Amino acid sequence: MSSCGGRSVKLEKFEDLKAWQEARRLTVMVFELCKKEELRSEYSLTGQIKRSSVSIMANIAEGFGRFGLKDSKQFYITARASLSETQSHLYVLKDISSISDKEFFQYL
Repeated sequence: MSSCGGRSVKLEKFEDLKAWQEARRLTVMVFELCKKEELRSEYSLTGQIKRSSVSIMANIAEGFGRFGLKDSKQFYITARASLSETQSHLYVLKDISSISDKEFFQYL
């Protein structure tokens, strides 16, 4: 059980985690972005950004499933690293003009 704004919130499954929900939202946005015609020739980069965004979700879920805080923490650290990787890939897409500034900032 966790406290949220003075009330208790029971986290029974990883889907209850706000971080996982946000990672899911980001992953869907990344997959939609990668469908753009302008990115068809960037298949290795789009493949990598898809994998890194999915990794965020997966590591949060796996961390939640661990029993010890130390184990869980390592997966959450890995999820954060995957988030940084995803953000870095977005910079590349922006820098090569494959996505607009508006799109770029929507993902950060």
